[in-house]
Amino acid sequence: MWWTSSDGKLELKMTLAQAQSASHPGPCDMDVAALVRARNISWQLSGMSPDLVRAELREWGAWDEDELADHDANLTRLVWLAACDIAERK
Repeated sequence: MWWTSSDGKLELKMTLAQAQSASHPGPCDMDVAALVRARNISWQLSGMSPDLVRAELREWGAWDEDELADHDANLTRLVWLAACDIAERK
């Protein structure tokens, strides 16, 4: 399944099972971290511009500029948001 950022500049593809694994009640940190390391996700993340990822997350208004300075954390946030969106749309 595909997730696309609000501006259409970022896309992630993952299975519904992967999305659901990182989108559930309770803490999802470990599940999202595992998803970020999955081969089919990690290669997609490796080509993402830090500026584009930061701009997408900035629109959510949930993180301040200091938090958005960490690209690895931003990629994790992006995967979590994408997983939640895909799981909700199923």
